[in-house]
Amino acid sequence: MKRNIQTNHTLIIDELETSIKFHNLDSILGLLPKGSYLVGGYIRDIILGREHEKVDIDIVVPLNAIEIGKKIAENIGSKFIILDEKREVVRIFLNHIYIDIANQVSSTIEGDLCSRDFSINSIAFLFDKKCLFDPLNGLKDLEISLLRTHSENNLLNDPLRILRCFRFVSELDFKIDFNLITFIKKNKEKLYLVANERINYEIQKIVHGANVLNAVLLIKKLNIFGSDNLYEDSFFLDLEKINYAELNQKEKEKFLPSFFIAQILDVLSLEKLKFSKAEIAKTKLLRKWHFLLKRKNIAELTESDRYALHKELEMFLPSFIFYLPQNLRVDWLHRWRDKDDKLFHPSNLINGEVIKNNLKIKDGPILGELLQYLSIELAYKRLNNFDEAIYKAKRWIEQNAPKCD
Repeated sequence: MKRNIQTNHTLIIDELETSIKFHNLDSILGLLPKGSYLVGGYIRDIILGREHEKVDIDIVVPLNAIEIGKKIAENIGSKFIILDEKREVVRIFLNHIYIDIANQVSSTIEGDLCSRDFSINSIAFLFDKKCLFDPLNGLKDLEISLLRTHSENNLLNDPLRILRCFRFVSELDFKIDFNLITFIKKNKEKLYLVANERINYEIQKIVHGANVLNAVLLIKKLNIFGSDNLYEDSFFLDLEKINYAELNQKEKEKFLPSFFIAQILDVLSLEKLKFSKAEIAKTKLLRKWHFLLKRKNIAELTESDRYALHKELEMFLPSFIFYLPQNLRVDWLHRWRDKDDKLFHPSNLINGEVIKNNLKIKDGPILGELLQYLSIELAYKRLNNFDEAIYKAKRWIEQNAPKCD
């Protein structure tokens, strides 16, 4: 796909300088040594017309990045940290802006740019000359939406860049160069040399992208996170046949990330990659109810089963909706959106303390069973008010409480 983006150097430079002034960055330019330049995602996103609440800026200086970073931080009164002392990489925090300053590692700017991950991130703005430097044709790749690397070694130096390919598919709707696909197939196992937390972070970025479906389909096609038979598990759905339009935009943003995470990672992988306990618990519940409904028709579930399903899935039911038969999805979503639907949002008219005070029973299994009974009665519209709840609770206790001889 060819993008309608502006690749005229003069206009891009105008946009860059306007953005630099807007973010009050021009105050630090006088503190940079001759030969410094701007590079990376900041330039890429300005060309693509992307805006972010947080702005990441990468600046390369010829030497002494730590000393320069300290000087800038002191001058503008901002926080300063050293990210990599050996390679001299520092970060300055300026409100919502992260400014990373690093030493040039090659003898030439072109050499430095040729060592970056992708051509679209290898476009430099030279402060001294106020011009763009694009030795790898990154501007052209931005125009045709192509993700390409200058050298496979650039990715092997940090195998996380393999996964970052899919982030650019998800966030930017890019296609991956054929040679890069071949490289990914051969080297995907090297991804596990990367710290689990970094992999986790990239996956989160992928599943929150606007074009997440394309990225997830490619991840599954290339079996990035598992063996060749991982996706034979019947839990994994045919994602191309799903009508995602059944969810509204807010539901997509909130619930599709968990759905897609569960579609590319099994529970063991989630645990290994340090996903949160809440995310792992969600996936376990999605799997539990999916496989239960494969064995038993929904119409065959008892009232207690249906109550348990909705109680366990209440907070993220839209993540489960695509495991249901097609004819039920719209109705279930409609009922789930109704916060007063007591089956899809189980609750109770009275709490345990009230029952204990009114009916003189103590904490224990009987109280728990009674509360669940009252919740089910309410869910199925057989309970309407406080007095009915107390009456039914008394009857239930008479029938179910242990009898003393």
